Amino acid sequence: MKREQTSLQASSTPESILVDYPLSAATAERTPVMENMLARARAFAEPLIADETLDTGENTLAHADAVAHIVASMGGSEAMQAASYLVYSCQHLNRPQEVIAKVFGDNFAALAVETTKLVYVQKQARSAAASGHLSESAGTQTENVRKMLLAFSRDLRVVMLRLASRLQTLRYAAASKQPPPENVARESLQVFAPLANRLGIWQVKWEIEDLSFRFLEPETYKLIARLLEEKRVERESYVEQLRTRLERELAAEGIKAKVQGRPKNIYSIVKKMRGKSLDFEQVFDIMALRVIVGDVKDCYAALAWVHSHFQPIDAEFDDYIARPKPNGYQSLHTVVRDVIGGRAGKPIEIQIRTEEMHDHAEHGVAAHWAYKEAGQKGYAGVWATGEYDAKIAVLRQLLAWERDLSGGQQGQGLFDDRIYVLTPDAAIVELPQGATAVDFAYTVHTSLGHRCRGARVDGVMVPLNTPLQNGQTVEIIAAKEGGPSRDWLNAELGYLVSHRARAKVRAWFNAQITHETVARGREAVERLLQREGKTALKLDDLASQLGFKSADNLFEVVGKDEFSLRNIELLLRPPEPPASPDDGVVIKKARGSEQARRGGVLVVGVSSLMTQLAKCCKPAPPDAIRGFVTKGHGVSIHRANCSNFRSMASQNAERVIDVEWGAQKGDGAAVYAVDVAIEAADRQGLLRDISDVFAREKMNVIGVQTQSVKGTAWMTFTVEIADAARLAQVLTVVASVIGVRSVRRR
Repeated sequence: MKREQTSLQASSTPESILVDYPLSAATAERTPVMENMLARARAFAEPLIADETLDTGENTLAHADAVAHIVASMGGSEAMQAASYLVYSCQHLNRPQEVIAKVFGDNFAALAVETTKLVYVQKQARSAAASGHLSESAGTQTENVRKMLLAFSRDLRVVMLRLASRLQTLRYAAASKQPPPENVARESLQVFAPLANRLGIWQVKWEIEDLSFRFLEPETYKLIARLLEEKRVERESYVEQLRTRLERELAAEGIKAKVQGRPKNIYSIVKKMRGKSLDFEQVFDIMALRVIVGDVKDCYAALAWVHSHFQPIDAEFDDYIARPKPNGYQSLHTVVRDVIGGRAGKPIEIQIRTEEMHDHAEHGVAAHWAYKEAGQKGYAGVWATGEYDAKIAVLRQLLAWERDLSGGQQGQGLFDDRIYVLTPDAAIVELPQGATAVDFAYTVHTSLGHRCRGARVDGVMVPLNTPLQNGQTVEIIAAKEGGPSRDWLNAELGYLVSHRARAKVRAWFNAQITHETVARGREAVERLLQREGKTALKLDDLASQLGFKSADNLFEVVGKDEFSLRNIELLLRPPEPPASPDDGVVIKKARGSEQARRGGVLVVGVSSLMTQLAKCCKPAPPDAIRGFVTKGHGVSIHRANCSNFRSMASQNAERVIDVEWGAQKGDGAAVYAVDVAIEAADRQGLLRDISDVFAREKMNVIGVQTQSVKGTAWMTFTVEIADAARLAQVLTVVASVIGVRSVRRR
């Protein structure tokens, strides 16, 4: 093995590491076996990191050794301690997930790679917020916390490894007398210490706080440390006398108790002094005792004895057994004074708890889970019956940790506008605040959203428009096939909050409508081709000749009645023989009064020509119009933007003629028939309500066509108007009718 290690150390490229490291078949066969895992992991990592140093200057292998020791003190298993070494090996491997999986298994590989990614995210966060305080760059920091939170939530072991690594970084800085960068110390105090607190890992919390504070405010730290040291001998002697007395007299009362002296960390002293505007002498719990008894009954019995033999300070009593802290911490806290010679002595804090409460207080949720079966252990108000329940409990603690970081200020917390819920497999899904099970289904997969028919939240069936809450588990009940409901788009019913999910529902309905329109247009075009004997013609070629990108584009406009089949007929029929010089266009003359009666159109430069309004676009004043000279039917008047006119003009430009509207006066002014297309949600009384609008606006309706497709009504009203500008005003009123989605002139 020594020769292999030398080869590894001499090699500098990741590829050579993969080649040189002996991944034999025998090794692969042994990987499932967890025997001597810690030693194996260290042996794996040593040749890769023994000569490496971290950014702090600390030797990487020494750092990994220390992290493994801290993880062990936090209650982590040997397997978790082994992971401490694998994390620092990743950057030296070309394909870390593959290599570590072969040697140690997929579980360790995922943990090592995930933790490495998180380290990278943290470095980015510190670079982006080099200015310092979280509150000074709330937007950037909130996003960084979100990334960290999501990474932590996937695997609690990552939390423990990162806490242990950060604690060791601070310890090394203190030992080497090389202060870390300010943003590292501040991140430790404002992010990692609250995280350890939320998970109840008290020893790590206290040490991170004191070391961070030592680097951020060295003068204040030294002052408090000096004050504590000056009182140390006197304080220790007094505490030891009280400890012995309390243990002895509780035993005499039949209460078996273990009494310990409890130190007060420097940062908590400073925080209390600043928070309550106290002098050092007014901090009551600098001297403290911890009483550990057998059960809850003994806790209250011990409290009663303490209060009967000492003078309690009422304002300083807290019952965290009856009302546990949000992270599951339980204990009785009281501050008392010893009465000596009839005078009250110095204040001393006494904590009373059971052995189980003490174990939880020392190691927290992390030790209860440690990625194993949680067992029948309750914490944070959640009774964990297995690994999955423990995951949910930890996730909720992490959510509370984030709220701590936001300072409880409205608008600054991560979850003011977002929530995080879980799939049945405990995967985390991010949603907007107020999101429902339908939003959840569309976020997981578009198809699941379309087929969503019901939902269970935390195992209970709920209506699909029920707002979800942080940490809930959502299970979707889906049909094998089908589509969404139109009710989901009704904002008043509250089925969808996510804009992305709403867009997916609209897209589904638009696709259905387009599909039906295309099918209708295809049927019309194919019927025409059969009539003309042109069934062998390729549809895409036909569309291309007519100026469309594809056959479906042609079918869609035909299905919407926006493109006349006459254009296709003109294209399919062979051109007529060239006209002889004497075979001009026949134009029938009409009297001026007849011209006005037939449309009020004047042909520029020519008098008394017969005109007719084109049925494809139905022009009306003041539309911009053009004329097209037909064979035997005079001048056909089109709107200037008519697609039929553009097609005919491109083939016979010489037939285009300028026209304009004639003056219209008095009661005999001409009226023009135009089509109005309406799309609406189908309902009883819809046709009546729209017709009433036209009647109130004194607009004559001369024709109505309606069609209803899957709850959507398509209507075409033919109305007579004298002025298109007046029509625009009426259409605005029609658009306000309940259920109308769109209204336009064809």
